[in-house]
Amino acid sequence: MAKYPRVREQHIAVFGESGSGKTVLVSSFFGPTQERSYSNDLWDLVADDTGQGNRLYQNYLGMRDRARPPAPTKFAATTYYFSVKLKGGDNAAAKQRPFDALRLAWHDYPGEWFEESPSSEEEANRRVDTFRSLLGSDVALLLVDGQKLLDYKGEEERYLKSLLTNFRQVVLRLKDDLLADENRLVEFPRIWIIALSKADLFPDWDIYNFRDLVIEKASNHIDDLRSTLKDLVETPEALSVGEDFMLLSSAKFEPSAADPDHVEIDVTQRVGLDLILPIASMLPLERRVQWNEQMEIPRQVLDTLADGAETLAAFLVGSKFSVVESLVSKLPKIGPLATKAALPALVAVAKMAGSQVRDMNTQARAHNDFLTATLTQLKLDLNHGVKDNLLIKSRK
Repeated sequence: MAKYPRVREQHIAVFGESGSGKTVLVSSFFGPTQERSYSNDLWDLVADDTGQGNRLYQNYLGMRDRARPPAPTKFAATTYYFSVKLKGGDNAAAKQRPFDALRLAWHDYPGEWFEESPSSEEEANRRVDTFRSLLGSDVALLLVDGQKLLDYKGEEERYLKSLLTNFRQVVLRLKDDLLADENRLVEFPRIWIIALSKADLFPDWDIYNFRDLVIEKASNHIDDLRSTLKDLVETPEALSVGEDFMLLSSAKFEPSAADPDHVEIDVTQRVGLDLILPIASMLPLERRVQWNEQMEIPRQVLDTLADGAETLAAFLVGSKFSVVESLVSKLPKIGPLATKAALPALVAVAKMAGSQVRDMNTQARAHNDFLTATLTQLKLDLNHGVKDNLLIKSRK
């Protein structure tokens, strides 16, 4: 039997009002990886449910070949499961790695539930059950609809206030049911990223333009939402709300030059979707180290943050690449993060400088160590997202 589980699972929850582009986003995340021209030398992305994958690819082909966006979904609470299957399963390095696939669970929360009250007790129970199903997520995306920002140009605070207040009301309505069996939730999304969907509508913006607009127009409402979410969770200090921001665009949509009543869709012009995997897999690991250095976090809470991170980090450090051995040797063996043998390794991985990650990635590729190469590539991609002004990460 394998010493470790062969699959490591990460969850991400996506919230947005109806029409904010959630279905288009997940279709554009998956679709390009199925094209004949797609090439990735480290992993293959597959949909665990074949029918679900075919529907997403059909949506993508409709955009690519027919300039036809996906039909809107109504009241559909869907979880998409994708597996990042590592290559090189028959080489020596594969026998030492703790898993062969990274599974991403993408939870899509129905947009209509932001705007409408439950029509029956059955629907109210379904909303509670759906929210519970995504509590295992480390990261949640709260989508700001770029089209609505344009519609409210000059009065953006009206739209942002409505969006944040509606979501806060959703949480308040669910609160008693979510806490029915416990005082506070130990497992809960701890990183809430405010993301601009349809960012192609703002070609001159970088992430700082978006962040500044949201803070200027809706800072008080973000504070109210943060306060509401803190009331739900154990160790509320370990919660980031309104501190991380990102840009997202599934494709470039613009009126056709030949027929202004029709839209042309360029699916090659995507923004931010390549950051979804790095955000789901590496950002929680970084944030766990940040928080645990700043505060005392109960073990039961710590274990839910970036679940399995110690095993993953210890594997990387045990890879015997010179850059990691050098880095770990310089780490202090005192303080709250030294309580377990693997935790200094976790700190090492989270704090690697860009040059160190690149060196490790190069060495891993040369040794056909596909897991180490994949994880370091995801960290490099996360760093590039910040450098390219597509992502702001909390510094707290």
